[in-house]
Amino acid sequence: MTDIQTAQTGEAAPTGQATQAAHDADAAQLAADSIQTMPLGRALNAGLRRALQDDDRVLLMGEDIGKLGGVFRVTEGLQKEFGEQRVIDTPLAESGIIGTAIGLAMRGYRPVCEIQFDGFIYPGFDQITSQLAKITNRHEGSVSMPVVIRVPYGGHIGAIEHHQESPEAYFAHTAGLRVVSPSTPNDAYWMIQEAIASDDPVMFFEPKARYWPKGEVSLAGNPVPLHASRVARAGTEVTLVGHGAMVTMLLQAAEIAAQEGTSVEVIDLRSLSPIDYGPILESVHKTGRLVVAQEAPGFVSVGSEIAATVTERAFYSLQAPVLRVSGFDAPFPPAKVESLYLPDADRVLDAIDRSLAY
Repeated sequence: MTDIQTAQTGEAAPTGQATQAAHDADAAQLAADSIQTMPLGRALNAGLRRALQDDDRVLLMGEDIGKLGGVFRVTEGLQKEFGEQRVIDTPLAESGIIGTAIGLAMRGYRPVCEIQFDGFIYPGFDQITSQLAKITNRHEGSVSMPVVIRVPYGGHIGAIEHHQESPEAYFAHTAGLRVVSPSTPNDAYWMIQEAIASDDPVMFFEPKARYWPKGEVSLAGNPVPLHASRVARAGTEVTLVGHGAMVTMLLQAAEIAAQEGTSVEVIDLRSLSPIDYGPILESVHKTGRLVVAQEAPGFVSVGSEIAATVTERAFYSLQAPVLRVSGFDAPFPPAKVESLYLPDADRVLDAIDRSLAY
């Protein structure tokens, strides 16, 4: 307010301190307004919508993703909003979906493919590992492959055969692919947008057991980098590491351990390839103990890789062997006995006790 305005109104002009306070209050209100509570599936929907709005080159492709909105309704309403040319119902042919996406990427589009269930990805496996992962290297970097493949994966939903698998290690093993998995709605919202913005192919594994529980999503601000791991709970005695739906299980185990007097740190990997070892190693240097947990079978797995790497790089900090908790080395069982196969809080707590016993 100017001196003339002050003279006319009789009001005192705001001081610099008052102006800054008003600005801070407005910023705080804006930040509060940008935080919404929603389930992970809805957060993915919001992230896809924003990507479609921000870039006309983004296309969604998959079986029943348009009019139906996908089996898990992750793409619900997007075809109606953006049209059938950008949200495309494809034939039931995973190899054809991926092959078409590769051609579209070569012509400058940024396709996002949905594989309806984890166990359905194998018909497209050759396209992913032999073509999509290798084309950029084959052309010495002159051809980028900005393709995202969304894969609902994991157990806990009582489904039939081929609907509850954890095939992420196949793709983390494949050079040329980025592999990520969110565990929270906020990460889902931001990570799907970061994956779409990447010029490299990204395998985006969505823990379907976490589609429905709600959490806070910040629609503004700066997201955590796509390939950064994060400390989900601080602790001092044992480090737990996992990804996707397993993070919730680890947090439950950590809470029970705390009630029993043990301080446990939980790290959410978020990215399986590349893996951000910084927070993991920092935590192990502090706690001296590491338990890696996953739903997938343990043999030749992401957990195996983490156990080997931490042993190599933090050997003198370890006070006990690195322990692994995983699904069994067997095909995923019928739904009635899936609880016997999938790691639970009790199996994690048993590993914590064994680690502390050394």
